Amino acid sequence: MKKYSFLTFIFLISFVVGFAQKTSKISIENADFQDVNEYELPGAFLLTGNVRAIHDGVVMTCNKAYYYKNENYIKAFGNVQMVQGDTLFLNSKYAEYNGNLKQAYATGDVIMRSPESTLVTDTINFDRLKQEAYYRSYGTITNKENTLKSKSGRYYLNQKKYQFLTAVVLTNPEYVIKSNHLDFYTSSGHSYLFGPSTITSKENYIYTENGFYNTKQNVGHFKRKSYIKYKDRLIEGDSLYYDRKREFASGTNNVKITDSINKAIIRGNYGEVYKNKDSLFITKHANIRYLMEKDSMFIHAKKIIITGKTGERIVRGFNNVRFFKTDLSGKCDSLHSNQKMALTKLIGKPILWNFENQMTGDVMHLIGNNTTQKLDSLKVLNNAFIVSKDTLGIGYNQVKGQNLYGKFKLNKLYEVDVIKNTEVNYYMRNDKNELIGINKNVSSKINMQIDDTSKIDTITFFNQVDGDIYPDKDLPENARKLRGFIWRGDERIKSKEEIFPPDEVDANKVIQDAKNIEMKKDDIPMKVRKETLNYDRKKK
Repeated sequence: MKKYSFLTFIFLISFVVGFAQKTSKISIENADFQDVNEYELPGAFLLTGNVRAIHDGVVMTCNKAYYYKNENYIKAFGNVQMVQGDTLFLNSKYAEYNGNLKQAYATGDVIMRSPESTLVTDTINFDRLKQEAYYRSYGTITNKENTLKSKSGRYYLNQKKYQFLTAVVLTNPEYVIKSNHLDFYTSSGHSYLFGPSTITSKENYIYTENGFYNTKQNVGHFKRKSYIKYKDRLIEGDSLYYDRKREFASGTNNVKITDSINKAIIRGNYGEVYKNKDSLFITKHANIRYLMEKDSMFIHAKKIIITGKTGERIVRGFNNVRFFKTDLSGKCDSLHSNQKMALTKLIGKPILWNFENQMTGDVMHLIGNNTTQKLDSLKVLNNAFIVSKDTLGIGYNQVKGQNLYGKFKLNKLYEVDVIKNTEVNYYMRNDKNELIGINKNVSSKINMQIDDTSKIDTITFFNQVDGDIYPDKDLPENARKLRGFIWRGDERIKSKEEIFPPDEVDANKVIQDAKNIEMKKDDIPMKVRKETLNYDRKKK
């Protein structure tokens, strides 16, 4: 029984001490004059002149105050200042402070300072228990690098974080951020953007609906409907990274780069843009679409690199290059295209289809016309071979030689010269399309004129001509194919979708499925997403 009474006594003492600590009284340290007027100020002390009050580490000074001792409440007037250690300084014309709730209210030219920033507003509320301050009457925050303005905001002292929920504008000497929801950390300079937000500078315009930007390092990471827009280039992607100091941007998944000057759209699942170097790199389902009058050229490669200023641009494609245009398609190992010279080189096992004509050789050069933006001529160097199906039979028209030189009109081959060690197998037909015979001969040079239907209209042989026209029944089957002949019609690229080989189509589907899963996570705040916080890890 005695033990029980002793424990009860200890509990009561602890409760009383704890309660006393929780509800400690405001202490008045100084006032030049004190008065009590129960008629005008019932229950209050009137304090005037150099008033100084203290409560749990907060020091309040002012010109005049009403102190309600029983309510543990004080109202302060004139040159009011509240100081919490070395972390918070709050100045205003008028303030109220509740010692029981540890809540303060200040209004009239309010200035709140911390080591990292200064807030200027009309009215502010400060909750000491939560260490939060908030305002709803337009405020301006300044620090070393930035000025922020918003209609309302909240400051979390422990996290050194501002949260803005209405009409926030962050102004930096280099750019302006606008958003309706921005979380800003004053010590680190980290900004988290939620909902439609923009970052505008002289160089570019950034839009995002879920983004991160480091105002000190000038790097950002943007997700959800994000894009970066330059004067002549637009960069889009599911996830964008941006470094302002280097003017470098990279994108992951569904990357799309629109080049308005060169009328090109570049796509892939990973891309990098170096603005100051006028270069970009694209890979993972990489492709380019060039707009040409009423038609388009589609190019694919495992990796595409574009460098140089407009008019001097060089495009390089590596590994399994495939391209398509309604009147021209082909494949090769790699591609090198020089805009200034209007020269495109197809390197490594090139094959080209122009309407019904299949052309192969060791190296191919396509020469364009920068004025008309059309093909001008073609060179096939070493082991040139041109094949087309005999339209009415099962045979193949074949011409081979060391080099081939072709001329285009309206993007169609209309004249071809084949030189050195030329051989021909050609199915000759009359005006009624009846087979006259098969022309089989050799010469030192051949000239072919091709009509609008891509058929050989006339063929002329030069120098050291040796051969004959054989009736169909007299030419053996094994003599109807020149050495090196391979018909590759089943490989012909007949649509823009076919520029992607089957293995890349399957791989891209896997990427899209992963993206759809990721989209379900978009409601998670970016501040907890590892891919956002690890932006600097990539740099290391």
